[in-house]
Amino acid sequence: MSPPRNKKDTPVPAPRQAAPPSALALTPRLAQFAAVARHEHVTRAAQELGIPQSSLSRALARLEEDLGVALFARHGRTLSLTPAGRTFLASAERALAAVEQAAEDVRSDADPATGKVAFGFLHTLGWETVPELLRAFRADHPRVRFALVQNYGEAMLERLRAGELDLCLTSPVPEAPDLVARRLDEQRLRLVVPDDHRLAARRRVRLAEAAEESFVTLEPGYGMRRILDTLCAEAGFTPRIAFEGEEAETIRGLVAAGLGVALLPPPVFPRPGVRELTVTAPRAVREIGLAWLAGRPDPPPVAAFKKFLLGRRGQLLRAPSPHTAPDRSAHPAPEERP
Repeated sequence: MSPPRNKKDTPVPAPRQAAPPSALALTPRLAQFAAVARHEHVTRAAQELGIPQSSLSRALARLEEDLGVALFARHGRTLSLTPAGRTFLASAERALAAVEQAAEDVRSDADPATGKVAFGFLHTLGWETVPELLRAFRADHPRVRFALVQNYGEAMLERLRAGELDLCLTSPVPEAPDLVARRLDEQRLRLVVPDDHRLAARRRVRLAEAAEESFVTLEPGYGMRRILDTLCAEAGFTPRIAFEGEEAETIRGLVAAGLGVALLPPPVFPRPGVRELTVTAPRAVREIGLAWLAGRPDPPPVAAFKKFLLGRRGQLLRAPSPHTAPDRSAHPAPEERP
């Protein structure tokens, strides 16, 4: 049996030290501290801040207690900063300046005339469609600023959810409970083949006629890749993928090099070495939609640009340039099946 322990044997717990004050606790008192430091007088600082002198005195005492240091030396009715107070004041002024700058930034971004819109769009809309949209919008809103982001659809939706984008033009039109999306337009897709391909002399083609071809396409996650997989499934086959890329014009270049065929929207400028064939079945289109985060209020410049884009429903995409329809006179097309 162990002998009984006396009082001297009983461990005495060490006194608990108060946790250092958090930034959340300190922040509301920074402006009060800075005002007193500026005036070196509690009464005048309280008048500037519009609070009772007694409340300000208690706040200062609590701040010093929380920090564990004296910030002021008292001289009757006046005060002066201690060395610790001067150190703390320099950091407090930087923090207050950063808060003021942040407030100015958000006010500026929300200004109806000069505010900012964070706008995302597909790479394939960046050559012509988006510049034309911005030109038309800025005719009436010349000083609105834009932060432009080009990416594939899923990446833009992630940035929309993260609050990094206000609006985005994407395809396919998303269906998600946390997003609002509106269909604005649709774009016919072409089967792109090398100009010496067996189908190159055709104007129209059924997608099933390319079932045995190797496809050059965009990587998984891109809207066009999902559309390709869906349309090929409707045509009764799974596409055999030879190369994957990240940009439509690079894909056209690979087709021109004879590395496969591709399903793409029309080019802005004609690409040598390829033929662009209309797909008659299944109906090969991609829908372009405008998406934004549900429940988030729009600052005035964002609301104005959203209204402008929604007003372009059915007219979002410019008509294809006549240059994109190659001259077939040297290659008369044989009779084609519907």
